[in-house]
Parts: sequence; C-alpha cells; structure tokens
Amino acid sequence: MTRRRVLAAFAVAVAVPALAHAQTKMADKAFVTGGKVDVHLDAGDYEVRAAPDDHVVTMTGNTGSATVDVAIAGAHADVTVKSTSHTNFKCIIEVPKVSDVAIRLSAGDLTVGEISGSKDIESTAGDLRIAVGRLDDYGKVDASVKVGDLSPGPFGSSKKEGFVSQSVNWSGKGRYTLHASLGAGDLKLD
Repeated sequence: MTRRRVLAAFAVAVAVPALAHAQTKMADKAFVTGGKVDVHLDAGDYEVRAAPDDHVVTMTGNTGSATVDVAIAGAHADVTVKSTSHTNFKCIIEVPKVSDVAIRLSAGDLTVGEISGSKDIESTAGDLRIAVGRLDDYGKVDASVKVGDLSPGPFGSSKKEGFVSQSVNWSGKGRYTLHASLGAGDLKLD
C-alpha cells in the first residue's frame, strides 16, 4: 500500500501543474538488497532514495524526449536517464535501502536520501545533498568542491579550505566508503 501512495502522490504532483503536456515515465524492476547500482544522469533535478522494498524504481516528470533505462543483471543494476529537457526535468530514483550506489550527474541538483552502503557521487555543477546516516558505518570519506561551499556535517573536524576549493578527508572503522566530488555548487553532507 505504501508504494501505491507514493506513486499516487507523485502522479498528482506531476499532473496538477498547468503543464498538462508534460509526459511522465516510470520503470520498476525487482532487485536485490546489498547490490550495486550505477546511475548515469543527464542534466536535471534528481532525488535518489531508499525504496520500501527490493526494487529499483524511476519516476520522471516533464520528460520531453528523455529516455529512462533500468537494466538488472544479478546483483548489479544500471540506471540511465538521458536526453533530458535540461529545464524543469525532475526524476525520483528508488533503490533498496541497503545498496552501494555510484552516481554520475552531468549538471543539476541531486538529493541522496539515507541509503546504507558505499556512495560514489560526482557532478560537474549544481547542488548535492547527501544523507550520510550513521557516522560509524564509514571507513573512508572524501568529499570536495572546486568552486562553492562544502558543509561537512558529521565529518566537520576534517574540513580543509583552499583559496577556492574545499574538501573533507576522514577515516573511521566502518565498512562503507563515501566519495563525493562537485565541480561548482554547494555540497552538503547531512
């Protein structure tokens, strides 16, 4: 029932605006907990968050000629969103709560919800917000912004500020890694 409510809310949020011409696309494929998800994203605004079950789900609004592909092979999933409109394109991607994720975003805003697992996230420009979850889960953290602001969250004591760039390098005893790199924009670790 929870998935239906989420999908219904998304459908209403996308359908209600005056942009009645906007298309929506959805893909939903069964996956495994603890797998690896590679996500390749053209410009747009994205949210990657934990799914309520073991599925990889994409929901897009204002798609224009955008294409969405979800390919599953055992414990590996590839999610690709390309040919986006570059204006007002929005997409929600859900992955199992325990997943390693690697995300490459050409430009735009990205919010990553609390997902247990290693995270490898890179973007050229935009704002990145990453919910890191439990500090004790991480063994290595490196995050950097070439031009913009870095809010290191729980890793704050290890922040280094350069003339323009900012970075965080932190080591712990956990098993997950976090790598986040942003060319220009704001990077916030929550």
